[in-house]
Amino acid sequence: MKLATLKTGDRDGILVVVNRELTKAKLVPHIALTLQAALDNWNEVEPELQKTYQLINEGSGDCIPFDPYRIVAPLPRAYQWLDGSAYLSHVERARKARGAEVPENLYHDPLMYQGASDNMLGACDPIEVASEDWGIDFEAEVGVITDDVPYGVSVNAAAVHIKLVVLINDVSLRNLIPEELAKGFGFLHGKPASAFSPVAVTPDELGEAWKYSKLHLPLSVHWNGKPFGNANAGADMQFDFARLIHHAAKTRKLAAGTIIGSGTVSNYDASVCYSCIVEKRVVEIIETGTPVTEYLRYGDKIKIEMLDGQGYSIFGAIEQEVRPCP
Repeated sequence: MKLATLKTGDRDGILVVVNRELTKAKLVPHIALTLQAALDNWNEVEPELQKTYQLINEGSGDCIPFDPYRIVAPLPRAYQWLDGSAYLSHVERARKARGAEVPENLYHDPLMYQGASDNMLGACDPIEVASEDWGIDFEAEVGVITDDVPYGVSVNAAAVHIKLVVLINDVSLRNLIPEELAKGFGFLHGKPASAFSPVAVTPDELGEAWKYSKLHLPLSVHWNGKPFGNANAGADMQFDFARLIHHAAKTRKLAAGTIIGSGTVSNYDASVCYSCIVEKRVVEIIETGTPVTEYLRYGDKIKIEMLDGQGYSIFGAIEQEVRPCP
């Protein structure tokens, strides 16, 4: 099943069910007005949403054209946004470029930060930044959206709480981050609003690509129309999403509508290239001693997408342009 949120005058939008080909959408206010309302009552509404999905794929029902430019983030504001760092190839390269070792505990205890979730960007919303000097970077990720997760949930029990899967562009302002981290209190300015794929997809829709709480497909990244990365999101993922949920719930419950990101998708095989600029820069430092690739500039365009085995877009594409703040 594929779900999206239609842009309206209301900040939370209206829930729509989208067909498999991403060409048609149906409003379902009689089932749930918003995606958050659906997640709050998932066990009750999910069967009705699935019936609607089946009908529109069969060509039945009144639908509207699906237009990504009329779509906001699946959850335009979320109760919680937590981003992990599940790909240790990314962590190891970054540490090596600084001449630092990876602490042993990072191999069994995931990194995770809590980001701002009051303003999530739609797939076609611009990346607005006040200064190019801040080191504007994209981070192509996979994410999941949960229902209510109990305090201290086990890894084995965590997987059933994954209700939807999304793609994410976790925008980073690299030149602001070192000073923030040096304070010893985490990110704030270095992590502006993140963007999300046009649709959120239930794990069953992913078929054999969804195994062991991982999505085993390449994540395509294009920068100004040129290929930049095609790393496989399932390969080299040290911590699957069930493990990340277990980590997040160690000391608290997670409310329905919690979004958990994988962190930058990265593979040990560098021939598949990269899912963010900083990883390419650290490889340049390792190989030559100097980073060559510049960060994003105003007017640059980023496209993040995942295709199924037949070449069809699963989530729709995140397509953003970098612009100065108005």
